[in-house]
Amino acid sequence: MTILVDPARWPAHGLRWAHLVSDHSLAELHAFAHSQRLARRRFDLDHYDVREDELPGLVTAGAVAVTGHELVRRLEASGLRIPQAQRDAQRPRARLAELRAWWAELGHGSPAWADAGERLLTRWQEPHRGYHDAEHLHDVLLHLDLLWASGAEVPRATLLAAWYHDAVYEGAPGADERASAELARAELLALGQGSMVADQVARLILSTDPSAVVGAVLEPGDEDAAGLLRDADLAILAAPDARYRAYVGGIRREYAHVSAADFVEGRLHILQDFLARRELFHTPSASKLWDQRARMNLTTEIRQLSAERSALR
Repeated sequence: MTILVDPARWPAHGLRWAHLVSDHSLAELHAFAHSQRLARRRFDLDHYDVREDELPGLVTAGAVAVTGHELVRRLEASGLRIPQAQRDAQRPRARLAELRAWWAELGHGSPAWADAGERLLTRWQEPHRGYHDAEHLHDVLLHLDLLWASGAEVPRATLLAAWYHDAVYEGAPGADERASAELARAELLALGQGSMVADQVARLILSTDPSAVVGAVLEPGDEDAAGLLRDADLAILAAPDARYRAYVGGIRREYAHVSAADFVEGRLHILQDFLARRELFHTPSASKLWDQRARMNLTTEIRQLSAERSALR
């Protein structure tokens, strides 16, 4: 059982990157990465991408430096390597496997807990969801993990609320959040989580309703946990170009029943409101990570929608 790291030879974003792997199990790899506060977003099916400047610390912590050839040989021998030609096809299955593992980490390993997770995943994979699907859930959890890796403490209640925050999704703002909160409270109580946990999770979910008066929904002590959830939910606004386009396309599919003109007007109103906010995100870590890129994406989409509105007139 060994954690391996190869030389930093791969350029990206003005840096050089290496690969961190386990020759035994992904569980071992994730545990080591977590101990080094590496964000789970760095994980790509069979390895973590690590910066050149991080290598000395990783080796000091126990990773073994090997050549690139040796790393590939031992990864293949372990059966964990995903060939390049198979990577895209493997991603949806790997995403669900990760979600199941993360849900298990939040619970106590009972069959009832596992069954609740499967029910949630069934909801997140409903066919009418264009954007608010299992990939969105996965993204929100990754964003929370990235906030943790940046120094924030993410409470368990926030993670539970992330799992339930769009568990009910019918495209009815406000009603969806209320139904999701009610579902979370009922299921968590049935799972023996206690009323304090269940009630807080429900409040955090209600705080994601765009029309909610957050101060009226939350209780003292909820603010930080709720801010983390809302920031992770909004982090899609700072996505790279391809993911942002996929997000916009997914939202549009969810509102296919709305006329093009009405969709454009409604979407413009939402985006312009976001862009006008002095603080788009609630926590300093999120603002540092995502504010600049999010404003760029919002500006670009607003320009595109404005052109579309003019064409529709």
